Amino acid sequence: MNSPILSLRGVTKSIDTGAHRVDILRGVDLEIARGEFIAIMGVSGSGKSTLLGLLAGLDSPTSGSIRLDGTETSRLSEDQLADLRGRKIGFVFQSYHLIPTLTAEENVLLPAELAGESGAEATERARFLLDTVGLKDRRDHYPVQLSGGEQQRVALARAFMRKPPVLLADEPTGNLDSTNGRQVLELLLTLNRQEGATLVLVTHDRDLSDNAGRIITLKDGLIVGDERKSTT
Repeated sequence: MNSPILSLRGVTKSIDTGAHRVDILRGVDLEIARGEFIAIMGVSGSGKSTLLGLLAGLDSPTSGSIRLDGTETSRLSEDQLADLRGRKIGFVFQSYHLIPTLTAEENVLLPAELAGESGAEATERARFLLDTVGLKDRRDHYPVQLSGGEQQRVALARAFMRKPPVLLADEPTGNLDSTNGRQVLELLLTLNRQEGATLVLVTHDRDLSDNAGRIITLKDGLIVGDERKSTT
């Protein structure tokens, strides 16, 4: 049996404010298989975004173990963690985070350039992804010239640029209307199938969660639900 792409054991996350301690995650055990599409749900303050940040290696747990594709992330230096994250993780934010002085194509190319992988092959890959998300004619446009839905599609293409085995998304349709949100959902599903990536997203959007193969529900920093959809 293949090992899980992501594995958490006894993960906690607390913040000491000085006056008192805030326990955000209170002992999370979770295994995510390769190729799964998982939606993480829960009310505001349940720990969803904190959990996603820990999965991405953007933060460290207070205690517990997190393994990404077999590597214990807590044992890595900052440079090693950044390298692992760059190779293994694609991330889509609610607020796009495009660089305003770069064109759509340049924004998509950025992860490859930062990894020293620029060149004709990288450019071909970026253009393929922009074509896939329906922005073939918008490659040379800057973010200010794009709608919110178009900017999120650029962000999706950028997240897949280095063919990461894991894509994490934090409320990817949260700033979009229903039409654009549906388009982004369809693109997530298309890219997930084409690229074979594991997809983990935090969402309040029922259209997104209804398409997931598994729904994890958080409450007060604990997993209180783990629903697997029937494939029959």
